[in-house]
Amino acid sequence: MFLIIGYVIILAASLGTYAVHGSLAALWVPTEYIAIVGLTIGGFVAGNGPKAIKGTIAALPTIFKGSPYNKAFYVDVLCMLYEILAKVRKEGLMSIEGDIENPEASPILSKYPAFAADHHAVDFLCDYLRMMVGGNLNAFEIENLMDVEMETHHQEAHTPAHVVAKVGDAVPAFGIVVAVMGVVNVMGSVGQPPAVLGKMIGGALVGTFLGILISYGFVAPVAGQLEQKVEEGGKIYQCMKAVLLASMNGYAPQVAVEFGRKVLFSTDRPSFAELEEAIKSRK
Repeated sequence: MFLIIGYVIILAASLGTYAVHGSLAALWVPTEYIAIVGLTIGGFVAGNGPKAIKGTIAALPTIFKGSPYNKAFYVDVLCMLYEILAKVRKEGLMSIEGDIENPEASPILSKYPAFAADHHAVDFLCDYLRMMVGGNLNAFEIENLMDVEMETHHQEAHTPAHVVAKVGDAVPAFGIVVAVMGVVNVMGSVGQPPAVLGKMIGGALVGTFLGILISYGFVAPVAGQLEQKVEEGGKIYQCMKAVLLASMNGYAPQVAVEFGRKVLFSTDRPSFAELEEAIKSRK
């Protein structure tokens, strides 16, 4: 929604102010638009492999969706972690083996569909709970492994944002290419009347205008939105890491979830009282 609102403001500020003292018809040069779009798509395809292209295309629709990572979501995550750790504390680590091996049928995870829908987060949680059940790794070793996995996931998730940003950086240069092509066309028509040459030169400059406008007004905001989505989506792993490590270090479930609560962004972090009330209501 905000991306569309921003686009409207950008168009109003650029085309609207131009329309006050100029003719919008002068900006309508279809060949310039076709060339800019073609060069942009070509640069995107030529500069990336199949995985990056597929991942970027799949990530683009997410910028028009609201973020699922809000306070209610994290309250659910912390309550779920509390239930799992409380079960471990009461019945032992082997009691959660069924939850780990078949999370879709887990009585605990099935109570939290928003979390269960995030397959990467579910896999992350189950993998490290499985290591805890195995008992072969200590907290320090698991923390190092978590950091490596989170860094790998972070790099992979950032690929679409980096790809779009690079494409955006190239679009102004494509605009210059189109403008130069127009100028070359003008040079071949120097015998034409000044009015005709002026129109041709103006049409050539539209390429530069389009390249800069599309790059900074349309592509760069998309890259920024994708970047923010990645940062929001990465916080859940830090939250689970903090809770699981606190539990491995001997803290009670009530205290362990506090470690997770503290790593959340202030806008998404429930208060101590809110989390305590939520946990009590779900016992």
